Parts: sequence; C-alpha cells; structure tokens
Amino acid sequence: MQAADKTFIQLLNQHQKIIHKVCNLYLNWQEDKEDLFQEITLQAWKAYGQFRGDAKFSTWLYRVALNTAITFFRKEKRKDFIDSVAEIPDHIHFAEKDSIEEKTQAMYKAIASLSKIDKAIVMLYLEDYSYAEISEIIGITANNIAVKMNRIKIKLREATLKNFERI
Repeated sequence: MQAADKTFIQLLNQHQKIIHKVCNLYLNWQEDKEDLFQEITLQAWKAYGQFRGDAKFSTWLYRVALNTAITFFRKEKRKDFIDSVAEIPDHIHFAEKDSIEEKTQAMYKAIASLSKIDKAIVMLYLEDYSYAEISEIIGITANNIAVKMNRIKIKLREATLKNFERI
C-alpha cells in the first residue's frame, strides 16, 4: 500500500463522523445511508489526488460529502429523503413530556423542512464552523452565508414555534 493510500485511510477514519452526519441529514433509511456513505467514500477517494491541502481535510471532506449527497439525491430521485416532511409525524409522543425534548424535536422537524443547501449551512453552523469556513465548503461568499443564516434563523424560529404548538 502506498503512503498516499495510508494517509487517505487514516484521514478518512479520523473524520468519518462528517460523512455520517451528512448521511443522517439527507436520508431516513439505514440502507440508503450506507449506500450514500459508500458513494461519498468513493468520491472522496477519487478526488483525493486533487486535494492540495489548501484547506483542512475536514473542510474538503464536508464539501465532497455535501456535493455527493446532493448529486446522489438528484440522480436517484430518492423519495425517502428527509425533505419529505409529510413522513414526519405531526404529533410525537415521548415517554416523558420533557419540554427540552419537545423543543428539540420541533427544531429537527423545522430543519427537515429546509432546502438541501440551507440544511448544509445549518449543520456546519451547529458544528461551530465560521461563516468563512462554511463559505469555503458550500462555495458561496461569506456575506451570502451570513444573509442566508439570518433568514434560516427566522424560518427555524417560526417553524419551530408552529411545530412545538402541534406536539
């Protein structure tokens, strides 16, 4: 095995949580998540030769993972993506009606209703990436990210309140 192969495998093992997060963000079913995980890994492997190290490996991997997930969605036209908000139950019953859990569930439902790009921005924001880093991953300006994030926050606040009232 060549040194580059070993390095890629080590980096992928170290950052595989990124791929899992993207898979969980875009798909509902475990089998589909596994398919997407394999597709992202394959695309990362194919693109690794072009990785120059200008950005952190995690930033580069996020970009590959998000682009692959969006392409995977378009190519396969999966019906079971989280975008299908109709599949998410309006009333969710918890063993204990804990207000924090209810609010969290309402927030997840609100995030599920966002566009693919907005979901990606939220995921990266929640991972404490700066607007500049999100900009680099998504491929739009940091100012555009800031504007989108402000709009997303308003959408999420409104949708979360609506969803929370239904629970």
